[in-house]
Amino acid sequence: MDNITLSLIFSAVALIISLITFFLLSNKRAQKKSGQSEFNTRPLQLQAYERLVVLTERIALPNLIARVNQPELPARQMQLLLLESIKQEFEYNSSQQIYVSPMAWQAVNNLKNQNMLIINQVAQTLPADARAIDLNKRILEIIISQDKNALHNIVLEALNYEARKLMK
Repeated sequence: MDNITLSLIFSAVALIISLITFFLLSNKRAQKKSGQSEFNTRPLQLQAYERLVVLTERIALPNLIARVNQPELPARQMQLLLLESIKQEFEYNSSQQIYVSPMAWQAVNNLKNQNMLIINQVAQTLPADARAIDLNKRILEIIISQDKNALHNIVLEALNYEARKLMK
């Protein structure tokens, strides 16, 4: 073999080794990056579940009434105050839906809708001169009659279950 042929063979082998090394290193970097992004999203997901648990607690009707209670108001104004509080809490946390399962987000959304429906329905049954204390009392009676089957308890259990699955 002459020197030119030998040089070409060595060059070809060196090129092949370089390409193999390049692809192996690229593959390792890609795997490392995907592992890091998975590691980085888990804390965000757990934080989202935590915020949704807080949201659920804040819009649970007994807690909401205790927080915004103004017994001297007319029932209609209290109704609007309760509805506005639920809407604001929900809108403030709406970005969390990116990090949680669709079922978890739907459960929180259903809780919001159910609570607003209860408030509106109870308010419609009251006389025009009713006070906020009357509205709050009726709402709490309904919630107490639901006992542990209240939707906010079910939503809390579902959120806790999904968060625990993430922590494993």
